[in-house]
Amino acid sequence: MKQQIYNTALYLRLSRDDELQGESSSITTQRSMLRLYAKEHHLNVIDEYIDDGWSGTNFDRPSFQRMIEDIEAGKINCVVTKRPFPSWQKLYYDRTIYRIVFP
Repeated sequence: MKQQIYNTALYLRLSRDDELQGESSSITTQRSMLRLYAKEHHLNVIDEYIDDGWSGTNFDRPSFQRMIEDIEAGKINCVVTKRPFPSWQKLYYDRTIYRIVFP
């Protein structure tokens, strides 16, 4: 039996900057947590998609849009993110995505 290969996107988001210059500490923590999860579960990480300082109330976020383009292009078949977004269920209802993981 052939094992499924998960070409994985790591999606990181924080809606407000925690006043550090550069990347927020929450994003740094999310990255460490998601990278470890991906490694432990043998996921092939294709890219990180980071929207630091963007609202989660809509999908008008640069990295989120880039991730959707990569999913639609077949580059990604798994998304790992820290917390689920209720609107994702609606977004992916008719799309082909094999797995969304919330460790």
